[in-house]
Amino acid sequence: MDKKFIVETSARHLHVTKEDLKILFGEDAELTNKKDLSQPGQFACAERVDVVGPKGTIKNVTILGPERPSTQVEVSATDARCLGVCCEIRESGDICGTPTCKLVGPAGEVELKEGVIVAKRHIHMTSEDAKNLSVSDKEIVWVKIDTPKRRTIYGDVVVRVSESFALAMHIDTDESNAAGCAGEVYGEIVKI
Repeated sequence: MDKKFIVETSARHLHVTKEDLKILFGEDAELTNKKDLSQPGQFACAERVDVVGPKGTIKNVTILGPERPSTQVEVSATDARCLGVCCEIRESGDICGTPTCKLVGPAGEVELKEGVIVAKRHIHMTSEDAKNLSVSDKEIVWVKIDTPKRRTIYGDVVVRVSESFALAMHIDTDESNAAGCAGEVYGEIVKI
């Protein structure tokens, strides 16, 4: 079996609760699927908001659907500096005690009490993929990304196993730029 997997750049985005969606876009608001993503059931939405931090604003940030139990904003470390918030590297959903921000939509504003993170780089996979790659859920691995001019090995990559996932690694835009990722890029787990 080929041990390589696609490496995708996860640009800044946010996930919203149904309640926050209604505040931002109006009482009858529903997320509009603009484009399906590689993970089954996940999609980029037509709806966008401005993310406002203590030092700056990032305009037109994409919402990913479907709705989530908690609203969270995922940015790169560079974005976090532009917003003026502390860079908290966390797994998606782990937002307790993270920085705050304000979301501004066409119908209203939401002041988050927490929820701004830099997503920890990770690999989505099924249990069959994990078996084939000899890894387990929550294991931390090293991944070599093979690009023509900037081959890179990333440590601290968390393995996330679920039968609802499709095999793909996600890195943020800072990490993608550092590795010279463009077009279709593949990675493989390496032993250090």
